[in-house]
Amino acid sequence: MSADSVTSADSAEGFFRTVQGDVPVGEIGHVQPHEHLFIDLGNTAVQQGTVLASDEEIHLGNYYETRRHHSAYSVVMDSVEVAVQEVREYREFGGDAIVDPTSIGLSRNPEGLEHVSRQTGVHIVMGCGYYYRDYQPPGVGEKSAREIAAEIVHDIGVGVGERRIRAGVIGEIGLSSPLDPQEAIVLEGAVYAQRETGAALMIHPGRDGAAPAEALDVVTSLGGDLGRVVMSHIDRTLFEVDAMADLASSGCYLAFDLFGQESSYYPYGPIDMPNDATRVDYLIELIRRGYGRQLLVAQDICKKAFLRTYGGEGYGHVLRNVIPLMRRKGMTDEQVEMITRENPKRAIALAPGAAGTG
Repeated sequence: MSADSVTSADSAEGFFRTVQGDVPVGEIGHVQPHEHLFIDLGNTAVQQGTVLASDEEIHLGNYYETRRHHSAYSVVMDSVEVAVQEVREYREFGGDAIVDPTSIGLSRNPEGLEHVSRQTGVHIVMGCGYYYRDYQPPGVGEKSAREIAAEIVHDIGVGVGERRIRAGVIGEIGLSSPLDPQEAIVLEGAVYAQRETGAALMIHPGRDGAAPAEALDVVTSLGGDLGRVVMSHIDRTLFEVDAMADLASSGCYLAFDLFGQESSYYPYGPIDMPNDATRVDYLIELIRRGYGRQLLVAQDICKKAFLRTYGGEGYGHVLRNVIPLMRRKGMTDEQVEMITRENPKRAIALAPGAAGTG
């Protein structure tokens, strides 16, 4: 790829590569660095959620069952109209940017993201690469790591489809526990692409306490930049502050991205989930230990039941409810600003000249 194929916005602070083009980070306010606008979590042979009929729509009589067990109907988000309305409300609550790390295999919708961004004025960053093996489309297992890297670099530098809509973050790269060999090749390709583009690498770790560190070992062994790695779903993976601090000592970002999901029940494994108050307590202690600049918060909305349209909290939950909770628990305005604005901009931004130089 030539250097001309990726151009940067003119900003000393770097830029977000959005579905509408490059935007200097100085023009961006509140950011939620892990949300899905379009996704299909039922697109796998492995059954997700409950035995509720796939066509049973959400109503008052089944909302709790749907929310608790993630019904087949709920795990598909494909309405452009609903996405526009939900993101428009996020904008009204003060949201300015969303990172949608829907990777290939989860029904990524570049044109849909571009349409939502145009209709709402919210900056949207698109993801690329592959989710974990159960969701990978046929043929991924035949690709080499270098071939996967070339695909990712193309998505970031040239773009997707006829409209050449460009990705701005690598991931979310889905990993199982134990790490599947095919996923290991995808992660290797993602690291090569990170080295070439300078883009942030967002990892969906396996559901095991050792999984984040194992993934970082792979990144380190391949010469990746841990300071450009976002480790997602800390709040369903690590449950002791010491373990979180050990991970943060590597230099990666820790994403507490399940805010709003307050039921302790977790349908995909024997995990006791924290509530939002506990998540904020984790953040406060990690700030006290000196890791404040590595913390990210989001909601990982990936099911209809989480949307306001269907009775859920919507993308504005952090803005409406979590930030007041942070302040009530003693976080300063500067700390809130750091976690909800400064950190995600630093984590996601591409540096001028960094992308497309390979």
